[in-house]
Amino acid sequence: MREILEMFSLEGKTVVITGGAGVLGSAIARGLGKVGAKIALCDIVNAEKVAQELKSEGIEAKGYYINVMDIEKIQSCRDEVIKDFGKADILLNAAGGNTKGATTSEELKFFDLPLSALEKVIGLNLFGGAILPSQVFGKDMVKNQNGGSIINISSMNAFRPLTRIPGYSAAKAAVSNFTQWLAVHFAQEYNKKLRVNAIAPGFFLTTQNRFLLTNEDGSLTPRGKTIIAHTPMDKFGDPEDLIGTCVWLASDAAKFVTGIIVPVDGGFSAFSGV
Repeated sequence: MREILEMFSLEGKTVVITGGAGVLGSAIARGLGKVGAKIALCDIVNAEKVAQELKSEGIEAKGYYINVMDIEKIQSCRDEVIKDFGKADILLNAAGGNTKGATTSEELKFFDLPLSALEKVIGLNLFGGAILPSQVFGKDMVKNQNGGSIINISSMNAFRPLTRIPGYSAAKAAVSNFTQWLAVHFAQEYNKKLRVNAIAPGFFLTTQNRFLLTNEDGSLTPRGKTIIAHTPMDKFGDPEDLIGTCVWLASDAAKFVTGIIVPVDGGFSAFSGV
């Protein structure tokens, strides 16, 4: 029993989390820290604040400034993390989000979506949310004798595009494709022990989507009601629901797992609506 549990341990491992101060990123950071990982929590705001909260719970953590859309800022963050922790074993790319400007509505038709808003959403989720940090941190991680794990954040939108959010849906589909591509590339060209996978969360209330799913009084919008009706478990996910899957993908328990996208969605992707 103990040997099986030890496969899931992250003792001695350093986890780098971009978007680590967000709702989902901070919850996963806390979970990974609780199973022994050292946390390099990286974000454009509140990184040190959230890192201090983790430290108050007995987790070894430090906050770092990062702008995932600026390759030089990512490199500076990487240099600081390596200086402080010596290496990066796990990279969790949790930066991402959507904007109203890239979302269709009665006031903003598809034909009028500004290119700048679409570019921002696709850039943040694909380039900043997966490719650029994987380039920068991955260059060091391929040198790890024991490999490591990169975990991207895809979405239900990658399985079935949702209405109203074309830019976000396209970006997350690309994240899933890139995850599979990078898994093969690293295994064939650099380090067979460096794995790349993604999780695809179902519906969690975050700062980015709350305006679509709930009204100002907290009640569900028609969209929110439709989502719950198509989620067999009949609820939105809690951020903590992502921890178990991330621990598995980050640990030796998944040492022969690479190039997959794991839904964590309460059954949404399995339900036809009938």
